[in-house]
Amino acid sequence: MKHIRNFCIIAHIDHGKSTLADRLLQVTNTISEREMMDQVLDDMDLEREKGITIKSHAIQINYKNSHGETYTLNLIDTPGHVDFSYEVSRALAACEGALLLVDATQGIQAQTISNLYLAIDNDLEIIPVINKIDMDGAMIEEVKDQIVELIGCKPEDILLASGRTGLGVEAVLEAIVDRIPPPEGNPDVPLQALIFDSVFNSFRGIIVYYRIMNGGLKKADKVKFVSTGQEYEADEIGILKLKMTEKQEVKCGDVGYIITGIKNAKEVKVGDTITLASNPEPVAIKGFEEVKPMVFAGIFPVVTDDFEELRDCMDKLQLNDASLTFELETSQALGFGFRCGFLGLLHMEIIQERLEREFNQTVITTVPNVSFIAYTTKAEKIIVNNPAEMPDVVKTERIEEPYIKAQIITKPEYIGNIMTLCLGKRGILINQSYLTTTRVELIFEMPLTEIVFDFYDKLKSQTRGYASFDYHPIGYRDADIVKMDILLNGDKVDALSALIHRSRAQDFGRKLCEKLKELVPRQQFQIAIQAAIGAKIVARENISAMRKDVTAKCYGGDISRKRKLLEKQKEGKKRMRQIGNVEVPQEAFLAVLKLDD
Repeated sequence: MKHIRNFCIIAHIDHGKSTLADRLLQVTNTISEREMMDQVLDDMDLEREKGITIKSHAIQINYKNSHGETYTLNLIDTPGHVDFSYEVSRALAACEGALLLVDATQGIQAQTISNLYLAIDNDLEIIPVINKIDMDGAMIEEVKDQIVELIGCKPEDILLASGRTGLGVEAVLEAIVDRIPPPEGNPDVPLQALIFDSVFNSFRGIIVYYRIMNGGLKKADKVKFVSTGQEYEADEIGILKLKMTEKQEVKCGDVGYIITGIKNAKEVKVGDTITLASNPEPVAIKGFEEVKPMVFAGIFPVVTDDFEELRDCMDKLQLNDASLTFELETSQALGFGFRCGFLGLLHMEIIQERLEREFNQTVITTVPNVSFIAYTTKAEKIIVNNPAEMPDVVKTERIEEPYIKAQIITKPEYIGNIMTLCLGKRGILINQSYLTTTRVELIFEMPLTEIVFDFYDKLKSQTRGYASFDYHPIGYRDADIVKMDILLNGDKVDALSALIHRSRAQDFGRKLCEKLKELVPRQQFQIAIQAAIGAKIVARENISAMRKDVTAKCYGGDISRKRKLLEKQKEGKKRMRQIGNVEVPQEAFLAVLKLDD
C-alpha cells in the first residue's frame, strides 16, 4: 500500500485539467502514441466541443521515480462545473491528495475556490500547480501571490507547468509521490469500499467504480450495497487502465471496477458503500446523500406517437447519468411527456443535447422551474415541482422558495454591473472582500428561481467574461410566489404556465404576451392572448383577424350598405371564434426561455 497514491485534479472550467491529464498519461507511457489524442479521458463529443468534463473518469498510472521505485498512481478525474459538485465531493472522498490547477493567464476563479474548500474538508494534501506558463499573457508572479494568500503555502511549493508542451510534468509526478500520503486502511478487516462513479455498458450492465477503504475484494465474492441492501455476485473485478484490466483481487487502498450484471440505474448510487454479504461492515462511509435535483422542466416529444420511443431513450440515458430523475406527465397542449429533475441548467442543456445526438430525439422543453414548498391551510406540506401541482390560492397559507449562496469573483471595475444584476434578481449582498488588488469576491444570497433562466449568460456579458460564478443551496425561505397562466381565447395553455414572484409577474406576463403575438400565426378570427394570475388579467395582446375586403365592390352609394356588409362579416367572425381553436407553434415554447429583460 505504501506505493499507492490516489489523487485528483481540481480546477475551474478551461484551466487545462484534461490537457494536463493527457500529459501525465503520455510521460508515464500509460497510453501508446497511437492511442494518444487531445482530451483522451473525455469520451463524449459534447465534452470535446464544449471543452468541459461532464462524466468523470478514473485511470491508473504506473510511475517510476528518480530513485527507481515504481508507484501506482490512481488519477480520479472530476467534472469542474458547479452542477456536478456532489460527484466532485465523492471523487475527493476517494483520494488522499489533489492538484490545485490554476491558469497563469486567468488566476483564481470561483469554482477553483469552492472545489478547494471541498478538498480541504476531506483533509486532502493540496499541491498547487500553475498551468499554461508558456502563454504570452501568463502572470506567473501575480498568480503565485494569489495562491499563497489563498492556501498559505510557501511560494517555492508552487509548481510551474504547461499541459500543452509537457513542461514541468515530471516535477508534478515527483511531487505526487513525495507529498501525497499513501492510503490508510486495514486489509484484514471486512470490506468497505466507496462508490464514486458508475457507467453503463450495453453488453455488461452497470459498471461500478469504487475505492477500497478497508479489506479487499476477490472475484466471485458476494457483495452487498449498504444503502439499497441489495446483494450481488462479483462477476468481474479489476483495475482501470485506459481499458478495463481484469484482476483476480483488488486490494486495500486501490481503485477498481466491479461488474455484477445490474441493469437498473436506481440500484447503484454514487457515494454508497460496498461490503461483503458474508461478513458485512455495518458502518457506511460518511458523506453519502441522495442526489437532489434543483431545476425541473417538462420534456415532450414533438410528435405524440414517439412517446414510447422517448421513454426507452430516457431509461437508457438514466443508466449513463444517475442524477437525472423523471416521472410521467401529461399536458393538454403537448400530450404525454416527462417531468424531469436536473442538477442545474447546464445539466438540462446536456441532457437535451444527448437526447438529440445519441438517440435522434427532437424534444420540446417547457419553462424550467425550481421546486417550491407550499403549506396549505390544513397544515399539509406539498412539494411543487410543476405549476400544475400548485394548490388553489384560497387553500394556500404560505409558499417557500429555495435560496442559494452565490459566490462571484471578478475584477473591481465590474462591481457596479454585478450589483445591479444581482439586486435586480432579488439578491442580498452578504459580503464583499478583495482577494488581491485585482480580484474581488462578492457573496450574495439569492432565490434559485432568479438564476434559472439566463443569469449566467447575463453575468458573463456584463463582465466581458471576467466574472466566475459558483453557488450552493442554503435552504427554503418564505416568498410571495404566484402561478401565472397564459390564456389563448380564454383557454389555458398549461405548458406555458409559470411560477413566478408577484413583483415580477406583471412584467413577465407583458413580455410573454408580446412575444406570443409575434409567434402565434394569424387566424380568420381575432385571438386574445392574456396573462392571468388567478382570475385577474395582468397583461393582454390581440392578434387581429385576417379579413377579406368585403366593401371593395361598393363604389359610391349609401354608407348603410357598407355597414351592413361589415356587420355581416363581424357576425361570421364571432361564430368562427367560438368554434375555432388556436394552434401554438413550437417556437412559442422555446421563446419563453429566451425572454430578454
